[in-house]
Amino acid sequence: MNNHLLNTISKSLLLIVSTTSAYASPAFETLEGSASGIDFVHFNGMSGEYYFPEMMGGGVALFDYDGDGDEDIYLVQGAMLGPDKSAEDSLLPVPEQALIDRLYRNDGNLKFTDVTEQSGLRANGYGMGVTVGDIDNDGDPDLYLSNFGANQLWRNNGDGTFSDITAVAGVDDERWTVSSTFADYDGDGWLDLMVVNYVQYSFTNLKTCKAYSGAPDYCSPQSYKSTSDRLFRNQGDGTFVNVSNRVGIAAYEGPGLGVVARDFSGDGHMDFYVANDGAANFMWINDGNGSFTEQAMLWGVAVNMAGKPEASMGVDAIDYDHDGDEDLFMTHLDRQSNTLFVNQGTGWFVDRTVAMGLAGTSLPFTGFGVAWLDYDLDGQWDLFSANGAVVVIEQQRDAGDVYPLRQRNQLWRGTGDGFVEIGPDQVPALEHMAVSRGLALGDLDNDGDSDIVIGNSAGAPQLLINRAGDAQSWLGVDLRRDGVVAIGARVTIKDKTGKQRTQVVRRDGSYASALDPRLLFALEGMEPPYQLTVSERDKSVVIERQVDAVDRYHTIDIQRDK
Repeated sequence: MNNHLLNTISKSLLLIVSTTSAYASPAFETLEGSASGIDFVHFNGMSGEYYFPEMMGGGVALFDYDGDGDEDIYLVQGAMLGPDKSAEDSLLPVPEQALIDRLYRNDGNLKFTDVTEQSGLRANGYGMGVTVGDIDNDGDPDLYLSNFGANQLWRNNGDGTFSDITAVAGVDDERWTVSSTFADYDGDGWLDLMVVNYVQYSFTNLKTCKAYSGAPDYCSPQSYKSTSDRLFRNQGDGTFVNVSNRVGIAAYEGPGLGVVARDFSGDGHMDFYVANDGAANFMWINDGNGSFTEQAMLWGVAVNMAGKPEASMGVDAIDYDHDGDEDLFMTHLDRQSNTLFVNQGTGWFVDRTVAMGLAGTSLPFTGFGVAWLDYDLDGQWDLFSANGAVVVIEQQRDAGDVYPLRQRNQLWRGTGDGFVEIGPDQVPALEHMAVSRGLALGDLDNDGDSDIVIGNSAGAPQLLINRAGDAQSWLGVDLRRDGVVAIGARVTIKDKTGKQRTQVVRRDGSYASALDPRLLFALEGMEPPYQLTVSERDKSVVIERQVDAVDRYHTIDIQRDK
């Protein structure tokens, strides 16, 4: 009996066992730091002053920095906050490690090694988030670090080390940045940089805020003046130029926390959607001639269905209903519910949060990191939200918790007709209470399913390892464009009956985090043979290929005319 047949039989037996109920139960396992080699603990520098930044950070990035085929992990660190404050003033234990961001190399078999020292990475400032992109088209992913304070751009040298090129590249921004994204907005083949800024907060303009009980509490973003975002155009020579004024983005100010770059209008040009905290969101539509127009209100994505702005934190976009256009989901403050905006493909979105069963279950929680994923590989998109309060939870404070913002995370299963929350009774890992912020999605063990890394403020990260790929068939695509991750390109898989599923290559989404750009397609309900079609944003067909080998990744490289 050959190995392929044995593998098919074992997968079928696992599927029978896992589907004795109406659907396959989630198979997430928590990978403990002691077992994985990840000894990172986030430090938020709190001293009892309720400084705003201390409860906002904790981004995560998954990226293959050394090109060995395994996704490595980058974790953003904080620092001691406040003028004249030292470690002795901290209300929480100070980690023994130096307080800098950490890079962990994936050694395979879910084992990781801290390679920060040899990589040369030395993050400065108080860390918030991280984004990934190949700025020089050399095939090696580079890092942009967003901080409360000066940001940094680190070029990957291709030999396991990084160089700080912030000053030379001209992409510093000393305002409070949480999220950013790389995207080629002008179609010249070089990744540009969109930087989303929050509020004008400093230790010289502090406000005093209180809870309903009168006790001290964290302020809202409305206590401070908002600021504008920035767009930096990549000039292809290692430098960028700030085009924010020229393209129109600098004309608007908002407390931005999340950002995604997608072709929402379907015209072949990359647009930007910015999630603002407590203010109307921005939809920057690219006119293809070097300018953007803010059209969130016209497109129906500025405010919710009640006409009210929400405290938008995280945002992710995907074609969740398989109709060919990108839909939006974003996380919000408790008592607001998260929001699902469904793209109608006509320049208009509809708020379908209530209709899809996503409103009531999210009301008690404050969401930050968020991800569309097919956790059970059934062909339907599911949702995961990393939660943690921003206003003190009085019961936790009364119980003696010095950081009383802890909540559990949430998972919703897509049924095709809506979403159903999967609780801690089915996924014990969801019982964990933390102040979760960043969330990065990726296949850490290359077994064909989406694992999750969650950055927890003032705590250790949580690694959720998915086992669905052991029981379900899948197909992975690592799409390149002349050797570089093909951000924005589309991949469609079609079976012999004509059923098809489409995804766009992306690294952004979530909150202050970067995702594994490889695409995973569930083959549940599809019949071989499978046809892959790769197309650019302008819909031009680049590659058509029949794929017979499943349960593995396929690297496809779009070769363009030089």
